[in-house]
Formats: sequence, C-alpha cells, structure tokens
Amino acid sequence: MSLQEVVHLYDSDLPESDQREAFRSGRVPVAVYGLGKMGLPLAAVYADVSGNVVGADVDPEVVETINDGECHVKREPGLPELVAETVEDGAFEATDDPAEAAESAALHVVIVPTPITDDHEADLSILQSVAEDVGSGLDPGDLVVVECTVPPRTCEDLLEPMLAEAAGHDEFGLAFCPERTASGRALEDIRGAYPKVVGGADDESTRVAALVYGEITDNDVLAVSDATTAEAVKVFEGLYRDVNIALANELATLTDELGIDVNEAIETANTQPFCEIHAPGPGVGGHCIPYYPYFVINGFDTEARLLETAREVNDSMPRFTVETLTRELDAEGVSPGEATVGVLGLTYRPGVEETRATPAGPIAERLADLGADVVAVDPMLDDAEGFAAEMISQDEIYDRGLDAVVLVTPHEEFDDISWERFDPLVVVDGRQTLELDETDHRVYTIGSGKSMETNSNATDGRIDAADREGGRR
Repeated sequence: MSLQEVVHLYDSDLPESDQREAFRSGRVPVAVYGLGKMGLPLAAVYADVSGNVVGADVDPEVVETINDGECHVKREPGLPELVAETVEDGAFEATDDPAEAAESAALHVVIVPTPITDDHEADLSILQSVAEDVGSGLDPGDLVVVECTVPPRTCEDLLEPMLAEAAGHDEFGLAFCPERTASGRALEDIRGAYPKVVGGADDESTRVAALVYGEITDNDVLAVSDATTAEAVKVFEGLYRDVNIALANELATLTDELGIDVNEAIETANTQPFCEIHAPGPGVGGHCIPYYPYFVINGFDTEARLLETAREVNDSMPRFTVETLTRELDAEGVSPGEATVGVLGLTYRPGVEETRATPAGPIAERLADLGADVVAVDPMLDDAEGFAAEMISQDEIYDRGLDAVVLVTPHEEFDDISWERFDPLVVVDGRQTLELDETDHRVYTIGSGKSMETNSNATDGRIDAADREGGRR
C-alpha cells in the first residue's frame, strides 16, 4: 500500500495500530463541515493531528479568511496561531463546496448549527442539507461523525437512511460524538479537558470513532451503547443545567418572603456532598441550554413537565429582574418611565461575544417598554444592534446621569468601575459579583435581597405581600 493510498477505517482489515498510523499520517482524508465558533477549532485540531483536512463552509468570506491563514473566530486562545500554522503547512484548507469536500474525504465530521424554530421545534434543515452533500460523496468504508447537538434518535431515524439513499449503498459507518466545548476554551476542551463520548449506529462505527478520538484527545474516550445514547448524553447535560438553574432561580424569588440570603443558604447546602445547587441569576442564555430542552419537550409523545417548568422559570427571570428594579426605584421615589438605566453586559456570559438568548435582551426591552432610557455597556461588542438600548463605552457611564444599573453579565472589565463617582443609584446585581457595601447605593442582589449594610433601615430589605406577588413567577 502506498503512502498516498486512501485508507478507509470502517470495516478495515488493517490492525488497529496501522489504522491509527494511517489516520495520523494523513492517509485518511478528513472533511469537517461547518467552520463556525466550534467547527473551526475542531477542524484545526483534526488538521494538527492528521495533517489532511478540508473544512467546508457555505460562507465564502469564512473560506477566504481561513485559506489566507487567518482566523475569523475571536477570543479563542491559541486558535489563530493553530489555523495559521496548519494552513501554512498544507494540513488545512477550506472550501465553500461541501459536496466537493465529501468527494475526497474518508472521514466526514459534521458540526453545523441545529437551532429551534419559533414554535420550539428542532430545526435540522442545515444538518439535512449537509447530509445530502456528504452522502453524495460517501464511499464504502467511510465514517460519518456528527458532533452537533441533535434530538435523540436523529442519527438512527433520520441521518442513516438519508445518507444511504444519497450514497446508493449502506457500507459506511455513522457515529455521534457530542461536542463538549465552551467558547473561550475550545482548543483546551477538544484536546482533553473532558472525556470524549462516542456512540455508533453499529459496533464497528463505535470502534472506529473511538479509535479516531483516541488520537484527538488526551483524555478518556467513553464508548456508549449506540448513537442514540450518545445523543442523549449531550442533551441530558444541558437539561441538568437548565433544571438545576431553574431550582436556584425559583429559590431566589423567595428571598424576601423567607427573609434570608438564599445565596448563603445555597452555598452552605452545597458543602454536603450530595447537594450541588447552581447559582441564580437574571436568566439563562447561550446557544445551548435555552434550546436543547425542546429537543425532548417537543420531540417525543411523553410529556416532559419538569423540563417545561424549568424553561418557564428561567424565562421568567428577566421579568423578575425588571420588577425588582422597578420596585426599588419606586422606593427611591423614581418613576421607571423617567429613569435612565444602565445595563451592564449584553452577552450571555463573561468573556464571549455570543448574545443568543441572552437575558439582557428581554431586560432591556421591558425597561424600554416602561419608558426608561436604556443604555448598555459591553466590552465584547461594538454596538447594541438588536437590543432596545443605546451602546455606550464604559467611560461614558459616569456622564449619563444614571438612576439605576442592572448587572446582567459580569465581564471582568466591570471590576474597574468607580462606583463612588455616581450619585446614589438603584443597583440590581444579577450575578453576586458587585461589592458595594461601602457605598450609598441601594443594592439588590438576586438571591440575597437588598443589602442591609448600605441602608440605615433594615426593614427596607423586606417587601409586603402585594410586592412579593409582583416578583414571583
């Protein structure tokens, strides 16, 4: 066998040691479909390990940028350097023709968006389109790996028959290997921060996927029973977090009625090894947790009442946040309709540019609907497009005559805010990160209530029954 001969790993007669060597030497051509925030790091790692990767993306600008050795994904440590190095070495190139990429590949890795529709149904249209392209170039012995999150049973019920029909044969492997990465640490996560999960449509698919990812990761590879189990693993990880956060958020809405610091109670409860309650906040954002519960809620006949309730609780937190701010403004004699309110943080979590499903959106919109003049500060973003707010720089906040501030996303840059430069403000701290006890500001921390130390009358930290109902779900 010449070094140039393509090696197909599925149903291969080669010893596994030779299969691993073939993969690492580039004799197993790889195509990665989708070069976005998660796809580009994955493709770059594959290129670094195997030396023979074509990345496919339908955006010509993305393709041109990569082929120039540049990186369009920002704030991913080490990624620009890895892209530049692998492109320069000829290990990585990009194309805007997925079908062309499929023609030459023996290993096909799909990592494209799987959003939900306005009716909260899984939108697999992009995945299906890519599957058609992959199938058109699928040779006997090829392996297809799906990394994008999908409703359980997608590989078995949808993709396997689609690929077989497009290919005209069923002599290929199919495995699901969930992406387990987070923005800002993608390379670290891909290379081994967590065990890699693999599950195939058959045992041979599982074996090959485990072999490949054993070369990609420095961590363990966990082979589960089948592709559906692997799909469920990824979805269940998100469901756990959504339900757990909902518990914390619901407890936080009881803070004033209980008359305690719920955050303190949660932190202390978590010292017991069987308790791990997450932290409350103004809502749940991102491209994962707010969406993936619907893969189960609306994907199967059996009711998922707990998941539905968790979504309702977490979606209610922006309203709770604004109602809390409104109540505290009223206590200071300020009408929300006459207030200037600063929203600190528009992205869904610190240090990333992603704004999908961020709670800052409905918070700014509710404030604007009340007539407030809403300004926003976010060091990750250049503008506030799509938000009911005017973007200003962090230095400008001192000159805008703010009456109130809502901390939504605790970017580390906010540690530099000089709070003493403001006249007394109403502050709602959504993330337990502000230290304002030595100021005259009226501070309410979600889960902890109103700061007793910043106000002379401790009873101001409690609200009457009517106000309580306004702050509850």
